[in-house]
Amino acid sequence: MDNLSGIVERITFVNEENGFSVIKIKSSGYSELVTVVGNLAYVNVGSVVSLKGQWTHNSKFGKQFNVRLCTETVPATVAGIEKYLGSGLIKGIGPVNARRIVKRFREDTIRIIEEEPQRLIEAEGIGRKRIEMITRAWDEQKEIKNVMIFLQGYGVSATYAVKIYKTYGNDSIKLVRENPFRLADDIWGIGFITADSIAAKMGCDKNSYVRCRSGILYVLNQLSNEGHCYVKSGQLLLAAVKLLDAEEAVIKNALVRMLEDSSIIQEKEAIYLPAFYFSEVGTAKKIHDILNSISKYNTQEIDTIVEQVQKENKIVYDGVQIEAIGQAVSSKIMVLTGGPGTGKTTTTLAIIKVFEKMKARVHLAAPTGRAAKRLSETTGMEAKTIHRLLEFKPPEGYQKNAENPLACDVLIIDETSMVDIILMYNLLKAVPDEAVIILVGDVDQLPSVGPGNVLRDIIDSGCVNVVRLTRVFRQAQGSLIITNAHRINKGEFPVLKGDRAGDFFFIEANDPQEVVEQIKTLCTKRLPMYYQVDPINDIQVITPMQRGEAGVRNLNEVLQETLNPGNICLNYNGTKYKLRDKVMQIKNNYDKNVFNGDIGIITSVDAEDRQVVIRFDNNEVLYDSTELDEVVLAYATTIHKSQGSEYGIVIAPFVTQHFMMLQRNLLYTCVTRAKKVMVLLGTKKAIAIALKNNKVELRNTSLAQRIKDKADA
Repeated sequence: MDNLSGIVERITFVNEENGFSVIKIKSSGYSELVTVVGNLAYVNVGSVVSLKGQWTHNSKFGKQFNVRLCTETVPATVAGIEKYLGSGLIKGIGPVNARRIVKRFREDTIRIIEEEPQRLIEAEGIGRKRIEMITRAWDEQKEIKNVMIFLQGYGVSATYAVKIYKTYGNDSIKLVRENPFRLADDIWGIGFITADSIAAKMGCDKNSYVRCRSGILYVLNQLSNEGHCYVKSGQLLLAAVKLLDAEEAVIKNALVRMLEDSSIIQEKEAIYLPAFYFSEVGTAKKIHDILNSISKYNTQEIDTIVEQVQKENKIVYDGVQIEAIGQAVSSKIMVLTGGPGTGKTTTTLAIIKVFEKMKARVHLAAPTGRAAKRLSETTGMEAKTIHRLLEFKPPEGYQKNAENPLACDVLIIDETSMVDIILMYNLLKAVPDEAVIILVGDVDQLPSVGPGNVLRDIIDSGCVNVVRLTRVFRQAQGSLIITNAHRINKGEFPVLKGDRAGDFFFIEANDPQEVVEQIKTLCTKRLPMYYQVDPINDIQVITPMQRGEAGVRNLNEVLQETLNPGNICLNYNGTKYKLRDKVMQIKNNYDKNVFNGDIGIITSVDAEDRQVVIRFDNNEVLYDSTELDEVVLAYATTIHKSQGSEYGIVIAPFVTQHFMMLQRNLLYTCVTRAKKVMVLLGTKKAIAIALKNNKVELRNTSLAQRIKDKADA
C-alpha cells in the first residue's frame, strides 16, 4: 500500500448511509489539493491525517487516493487549529468562537481545551455556560470517534455511531459487542439487516436464538408497517427462513421460545406482536362495554331541540342530517361517514349544538395537529390532538386512562380513518362507559399509516350505527374538486377540462422531467402570481412515491433550491436544512410534543451550536443536529403523509412511472386534500390505471370479528 499524509482542507461529499467520503487534503510535495476517497466519515476539516491505500484513476474525476487505513491527529499550526475547531466538530464552537479562542491561546489551544478548559473564559465572548457546553462536547466527540472507529469496520455510518453513543454512552462498544441485535430494538433507523451485518462480521452464530428472535420480530414489524396487526404462522415461518437463511426447525424452535417468553402471541393461525394483540382485544371489549351501557339522553326531546338549533342558526337540515342527529343522541357509538361536500362538517356541528342544548360536556379531537386545527376552525370550539387530549407525557405515558378517565359526556373524533389500532385502544381506555362516541371520517380514503383498519372494521362489524352521507350539497356542486372526487370514488373518469375561474386543472405531461419543470413553473410563477399566495406556505406538492424524478426526494431538492435559495443552513445526513425551509416530522416525538405528519417552518439556524428551531403552528421546537433525521423537507410529500390535512393549493403528479402505487383510493385521497385549487399533472393513462385499480389492500386484522363475537356472546 502507498502512504500519504496531509491536512484535511475540505470535505466534498459524505454518504451517511455507508460512510463513503470524498475529501481534499493539502500534502507536501503536491502543488494542488489531493482527492482522497474511502470510509472517512469521522474525519474533520483541519485534521492531520496519515493514510494508507492505493492511487487510482477515475475516468470522470481523475487521480484519486483510495484509502484503506486512516489515522488522525489534531493539527499543530494556529491556522490548522482554527479550521479544525471551526468545522462544526465541537458543539458550541463555530468559526467565530474558534477564531476568538485561537487568537487568545494560539498553538496551546488544544491543550487548554483538554487540560484547563476553565481558562477559555479568557477568550472574548466565551462565558461559563459555553465553556460547560464545549467541555462536554469535546469529551463526547472523543468517545464518539472511538465508537465510530470501532463501528466503521462493521459498515455502520457515522450518523448511526452518534446515535449509538447517545443511547449507550461510554458503554457503546461493550454493549454492541455483547449483542449487536439490540441495535435494531434500541436505535431508531437501524434495522435488523444492519444489525445482522454487524453480527456476522463479529462472528455471531447464524442459528443463535438471539439472531432468530431478532429476525422474526423484524418480519412482524415490517408487516405491521404495511398495516397488518398479525401474520399467519405459515407466512411468518417462510419469511423468517428466507430472511435468516436458516433451517425451518431452527426457526420453529425460536418461535416456541418466543411464545413461552411472551415475545409473541399466537391465536389459532395468527401470530401477533403483543402490543397489537392487546390493542385489538382491548378495543373490541371497550366498544362492547360502551355499547352495553345505558344512554342518559332522552330521544323524545330531539325534534324540539333540532328545531331550536335550526331557528337559532338560520339553517335547515335535510332528512339524512336529521337522522344523523337522532342516531347520535340515541346511540352509544355512531359512525358518520361521507365524501367531500356531503355535509359532514355541518352535521357534526349540528350534533355538537344539540348535545350542548342537552347540557352535555363535548370534547373534540383528531389524530393530527392539522386535522385538530381544522376541526377547531370549522366548529369554533377547542379541538385537541388525541395525544394531547390524553395528556401524553413521556416516559410515563397517557395520563388519561382507565384509572383517570376523560371528564366528558360526548367525544367526537374527526378523521377517524387515520387512527390506528394502538391509538384507538389508548383512546377508548380513557372514555367513560357512559359517554357517547361519534366517529367522523371518510371510509373511502386511505387507511391509517399505522397497523389496523379501525374505522372500516368498526363499520364492518355491523354492531355500530352508521350514517353515510351521500348527497352533495348544491353549494358544493359548483366545485370541480368535489365533483371529480365523487367521480373518482365511483370509478368514473374525472372531468379534466376546467375553466380559468375553476378549481381543478389538468396539465398533460408525459416525461417525468417535463413534470418537474412544470411543477417548478407552477410554484414560482403561475400559481403565486394568479392567486397572490406564498408558494412555501400556501402550495403543497403531493405525489404517490418517494423515488423517481417525480418522487418526493427529488422534488424536495428541486423545490428547495428553487423556492429557498438562501445559504444559512445545517448539513446533516446528506440534506441541507435551510432557514425558512418547510419540513415535516416523520416520527412521534413525545418529548417535543411533535408528531408524525406535523409540518413546520425552520425559523432559526445556529451553526455554532449545530441546532435549528422549527415552528409547528404556534409551537417552537429546538432540534439538535443529530435529531434532524426525524425531520424531512416538505415542499413535496407523499399522498399517504398528507392524510388528514387540507391545503389551499395542491399540485400532484400522476405518471405511469408511479405504476406500482396507482390506486383509486390514492387518487381519491389526493384530490380531497385540495381546499381551493387542485392541479393534476401527468398522463390520462396513469389516471386510468389508478381508477381501474380498486383492489383495496386487505390488512390482517380481527377487530371486526372480535366486536361481532362480543356482541354474540
